[in-house]
Order: sequence, then structure tokens, then C-alpha cells
Amino acid sequence: MKIALLGYGKMGKMINSYAKKRKHRICFILDRDYEKGSLIEADVAINFSVPESAVSNIKLALENKIPVVCGTTGWLNR
Repeated sequence: MKIALLGYGKMGKMINSYAKKRKHRICFILDRDYEKGSLIEADVAINFSVPESAVSNIKLALENKIPVVCGTTGWLNR
């Protein structure tokens, strides 16, 4: 499976490591100041970005007809 990682903090790095062990390929990484690879190659996008970026990241994937799994937390202030 070809995976796009949207957000490359602790969870993004953990998913990257686990995906490689399972023989999946990370084809795209997007973070605040970093972009590498090709999003349109992805079979799925996994989003663990900050709430401020999550909506635009999800829209980007959906505009390219890529299904999204979103694990972003911290949407609401307490």
C-alpha cells in the first residue's frame, strides 16, 4: 500500500516506521515546513497534523480522490 503522511510529528514518524516494517511504502510526507514525494501516488492519506492544518490537509487529499484516515486530536479548547 502507498501511504501519504499528513503531519510528521510523533504519530507520523511512528506510522512511517510501522508501515515500512509491514512492507508498505510512504510516497508522500507533508509537515509544516516540509514536503516530500508525490501525493497523487497514494492509496490512502493518514492525517495526524495539528487542528489548524488538518482541514486543509484533508481537503487536499480528498480533492485528489485519496481516502483519508484522520487521527488529529485537540480540536476543542478546554
